[in-house]
Amino acid sequence: MKRSGLIALGLVLGSLSFGVLGYHLIGKLGWVDALLEASMILGGMGAIAPMHDDATKIFASFYALFSGFVVLTTTGLLLAPWLHRLLYHTHRQARRDARSDEKDGSI
Repeated sequence: MKRSGLIALGLVLGSLSFGVLGYHLIGKLGWVDALLEASMILGGMGAIAPMHDDATKIFASFYALFSGFVVLTTTGLLLAPWLHRLLYHTHRQARRDARSDEKDGSI
């Protein structure tokens, strides 16, 4: 679970860095404004700053789509260990019940 959490954290930080650099270099926003814009998009809240030129609008569109995939991937990375453990215990319990039924002659 720790490994999945660290991978998810790295994915989010890398994506945030990509967005900050893109908004700073392409959108000509200051560092703090670029951080705010990238954070809001990555968090699913929406854009803050107005986009003035086509290059910025295209980057913002791709970054928004990319951010959606990052959210889905991060959710999967964080839930996978718990779901795996749940399925393991459920399967183990089902096998234990089947063995118990065989001993009782229920089958």
